[in-house]
Formats: sequence, structure tokens, C-alpha cells
Amino acid sequence: MSLALGGCLSGSHNLVPESFSSDDTFSRSYPLPPAQACEAARRALLSQGYTVAVARADAVEGSKNFQPRDEVHEQLSVRISCAAEEQQGSWVFVSAVLDRYSVKKNPTSASVGVGGIGSVSLPIRASDDSLVRVASVTLQDADF
Repeated sequence: MSLALGGCLSGSHNLVPESFSSDDTFSRSYPLPPAQACEAARRALLSQGYTVAVARADAVEGSKNFQPRDEVHEQLSVRISCAAEEQQGSWVFVSAVLDRYSVKKNPTSASVGVGGIGSVSLPIRASDDSLVRVASVTLQDADF
């Protein structure tokens, strides 16, 4: 089993109507027991540089961080569930969520007063930067 992760971040992310059919984008059937299917998924994620946070016989969760340009950070989180199917096979369900963060600059300023000489104030400027999530989308690419 392999996960084609390379194309996940390219192209536009348009909404796809929900179908809930057995041949849906997010599920595949494999002739393996669920534990073996999830182990294959875990190895596929590791081979692509993902950090695996959860690895059980029925589920795997991993994530990978990207910085496509200055002041933009992206995190791709992948969740895989493996469920038993009739005749010793399993259904593997995969979903991936792409979170996009941007640097938010919060300017701060302060004044320093000098006592005894009078009130002399010197402005001190600084910037307090933080990452703010600006987008979150479930990837709907069938090739993924």
C-alpha cells in the first residue's frame, strides 16, 4: 500500500459533494487484515517524513510541517482508520487536513520616563509575532 503524498499541496481545493458510497475518495479495500493494513500505512507515512503520533492496529495518525514561503506555515495531518471487511480483508479510510498559519505582527510600544530631570519619554518599539491559523481544509484529492 502506498500513499501518494507529493501532490497533496498543489492545486486548488474545491468542495466535493458528499456521496457516502463504498467507492468514495477516502476509502479503499485491501486483501489484508486491518492490523497489517494500518502497519503498511504507518510505514508509508514514515517513509515520507511524517511524524507518527498514533500507531495502533486499527488507526494511524501523523503530521508533517511545511514552510512554502516566509511568514507562512502549513501542517498536514493524516488520519487513517482500518476496519475489518468480510473475507479477511479490510477497509482503509484516509483523511488529511491541511492547516495554514500566517505570522501576525502585533506592534507594541512603551515609554521610559526619567525622574528627577523632568518627564523625558523615549518611545521604545517592539513587535510581538505569533502564528495564527488562517485556513483549514480537508483534502479531497482522489489521488492522495
